[in-house]
Amino acid sequence: MMKKLSIAIIISFLYFLANFSAAHSAVLDISKFGGSPNADITQAFTSAWNEACASTSAAKIVIPSGTYKMGVLEVKGPCKAPVEVQVDGTIQAPGNNADLKGAEQWIRFDGIDSLTISGKGVFDGQGAAAWKDASIAWKDKSHGRRAISLYFAYCNNSMVTGITSKDSKYFHFMVLGCNNITFDAVTITAPDESPNTDGIHLGRSNGVTIINTNIGTGDDCVSLGDGSKNVTVQNVNCGPGHGISVGSLGKYPNEENVAGFIVKNCTLTETENGVRIKTWPDTPGKITVTDMHFEDIIMNNVMNPVIIDQEYCPWNQCSKKNPSKIKLSKVTFKNIKGTSGTAEGVIIICSSGVPCDGVELNNVDLTFNGAPAVAKCSHVNPLVTGKAPVCGATASASASASPSASPDSASASPSASPAQESTLEKSPSKREKSPKKQKSASKEEE
Repeated sequence: MMKKLSIAIIISFLYFLANFSAAHSAVLDISKFGGSPNADITQAFTSAWNEACASTSAAKIVIPSGTYKMGVLEVKGPCKAPVEVQVDGTIQAPGNNADLKGAEQWIRFDGIDSLTISGKGVFDGQGAAAWKDASIAWKDKSHGRRAISLYFAYCNNSMVTGITSKDSKYFHFMVLGCNNITFDAVTITAPDESPNTDGIHLGRSNGVTIINTNIGTGDDCVSLGDGSKNVTVQNVNCGPGHGISVGSLGKYPNEENVAGFIVKNCTLTETENGVRIKTWPDTPGKITVTDMHFEDIIMNNVMNPVIIDQEYCPWNQCSKKNPSKIKLSKVTFKNIKGTSGTAEGVIIICSSGVPCDGVELNNVDLTFNGAPAVAKCSHVNPLVTGKAPVCGATASASASASPSASPDSASASPSASPAQESTLEKSPSKREKSPKKQKSASKEEE
């Protein structure tokens, strides 16, 4: 069902793009609005957007090759027709985090239908200075928050293709409350030591497709927060980073169920984790997580290739007196091959309060130093088929969070969901209202 849904989503986008290209009637070069290389184009882009959004026929804003500067930008819909932003140059964020004046995002697209961000250009978050202050900001919220690079809030039937996000101060992309949005042939890059620079973080969004994309960063390559539904990650290269994660979940009340996630034909290289589900113990969250499928994945020296951790508690930020209330079901790991950086290539720690149902290990062939990796499990009786390790003794709790690791974005924080964009323990963040004015936790850091 997930496969059929993913194909339908992709076809719908191709159909949308074909119609969109044919309908183009207005090309708005940024230079017509006073934008020029080596200058700040914030106002020029705002003017171009206002004209494009008001057009009754499809419009394209073009930022040609060259280097441009841009301050905090927020553009809103609804627009009267589809809008494309073609970026072929490099757009730089302010290097000094203080110049963003406390904004939670550098560039925000809000409430837009049929938006396309395309081109061969680069969004350069210039995050190096902000990374140095990250630990200070985490402990002292008065120090100021770091901004997400590109934020898509309540955007529908949209696409991001071809562009590069580089050196974000915080998350590269945040997707909140969106329906039918695709990331295709996107490049995301930041040093492995850059804190909380998640590649693409999702929350309360339905029908998100991430394909043909390369992600190397300092945190999760892709992370799902609460309310994520029908998400496909396919043909994605991840590394460096913390892997592809569901969660963390359960730290906050009023979180929403997560359902329908497929990760397929992906390669993870020297990441801290491979494919991971993480939920907090002894917290108010009580939701279900179901239909999680990880297939045809290559692991290259990945520390924890396959991991479910329902005792996720980085830096001992919580009590483990009571088990997680998050119910996991229908979780499959199929055709996963490669090398593990640890002897325990498979760790499945489920909740003692609501044990996992329907977990399957099918052809999970991992080695550690040339020998078969082993599996450690608790509160689960997985179906093991093909060549796969049989569960041994109970694994140690919170195996996913190494003592030296800082809370990773989706981990140590509340559910990895943008929809939950509330208090990120990685960095301050306010709760954001969803269209129904619901609040939810945001993703924290590990």
